[in-house]
Amino acid sequence: MPGTPQQQSGDPVLRQVLLGRGYLGLLLVAALIGIPVSLVAFGFVGLEHQLQHWIWESLPAAAGFDRAPWWWPLPALLLAGLLLAPVVTRLPGRGGHVPVDGLGGPPTPPSAVPGVVLAALACLPLGAVLGPEAPLMALGGGLALLAVRSARRTEHPQLVAVLGTAGAAAAISTIFGSPLVAGVMMIEAAGLGGPQLIALILPCLLASGVGALVFTGFGHWTGLSIGALSLPQVPPSGVPDPGDFLWGVPLAAAVAVVCVAGQALGRRVKAFTTGDPDGPRPAPTARQTAVRTVLCAVAVGACLAAYALLTGRSPEEAALSGQATLGVLAADPTAWPIGALLALVLCKTVGWGIALGSLRGGPIFPAILIGAVLGAACAPLPGLGSAPALAVGLAASGAAVTRLPVTSMVLAAMLLGGDAANEMPLLIVAAVTAFVTGELVRGRRRRGPVPADRGLPAGR
Repeated sequence: MPGTPQQQSGDPVLRQVLLGRGYLGLLLVAALIGIPVSLVAFGFVGLEHQLQHWIWESLPAAAGFDRAPWWWPLPALLLAGLLLAPVVTRLPGRGGHVPVDGLGGPPTPPSAVPGVVLAALACLPLGAVLGPEAPLMALGGGLALLAVRSARRTEHPQLVAVLGTAGAAAAISTIFGSPLVAGVMMIEAAGLGGPQLIALILPCLLASGVGALVFTGFGHWTGLSIGALSLPQVPPSGVPDPGDFLWGVPLAAAVAVVCVAGQALGRRVKAFTTGDPDGPRPAPTARQTAVRTVLCAVAVGACLAAYALLTGRSPEEAALSGQATLGVLAADPTAWPIGALLALVLCKTVGWGIALGSLRGGPIFPAILIGAVLGAACAPLPGLGSAPALAVGLAASGAAVTRLPVTSMVLAAMLLGGDAANEMPLLIVAAVTAFVTGELVRGRRRRGPVPADRGLPAGR
């Protein structure tokens, strides 16, 4: 469709923004911010990954076990709850936002960054079923704001949002496997259009590109692993056939229902730990919040132990964010018994839902694993297969949880690597199906029956 004369000749508003006073300086600041933010983020994820390896592999080996025993998650998550409780009740920022609320709202103030880091290090290495993406974004945004003087923030309040977003993009530039995913996420999550969108995304892309360069360079130099979301090996795929779409559409819908159910559980747990603003009961006291946080952490540990008891496998497969398990699953989905896959979906989803409402971390990584596992469980269906089932699970889970279908499709394509071109039509259909299904399920929940004692929609 041909553009308007104004579009064909260039948008004068966009030119005015790009050439306006201070915008080129803003791009320079965004590029410079990407360097220190990425260095700190690299140190954070490197430390978290090393702690995780020590707790779940080195320590069990030192204790004489060939792998973590079934009961290992119980003391680990108890310790996580005990460490987290004083952070969420005493430190500024309460350790960051509750994961069930998404990836966060406004940029994290610098005063809250220490609490975010401590909360994440208390939860993630010890087995919380959450990812590192939300703490990384909070860390990057808070550090970026340190680069802006108070006077500058007063004179240019929009600078806070732009630089905070750029810092978040730099921090997560490679944790999703590519800085392109971070850029697309910022575009889709911004909710803006026209020149405003371009003006926001350019600093984010520049900061994330610099951040990716820093991550890559330090990774080769130090030899440290950061546990980024990646699939070293995936099942071979071909061009999707009608059978892939015949099974792919209901599979995507099922993945969306499971993920939304986990989020619904997270909202109930959040109301239990921190209070429901729409509820008739007063919010719990700080002491009650601390006790309930510890109880929820132990409940997550019980879910992980239940998986190990049901399957005879390591509880580490259900614990943590899921990057390692996802790589093992994608390398050979047929090596997993169907019963173990279904048990992993159940225990991981329940543990994820409890963690969403009580602990601290990101919501995306575990959801990606849940979708992939559900896809692998459905792969033996006649006419489907491992590769298309895995592709549907990856795209559908991301779209249902983040409510960003384009970002989810790009993330799934990055994970599939060279096979993504063949699976692209299926990825698109799965992402759209899961997004629509998730919105319909959430809408139905909000339009539930009206309780006689409240006179308000049940889902509110």
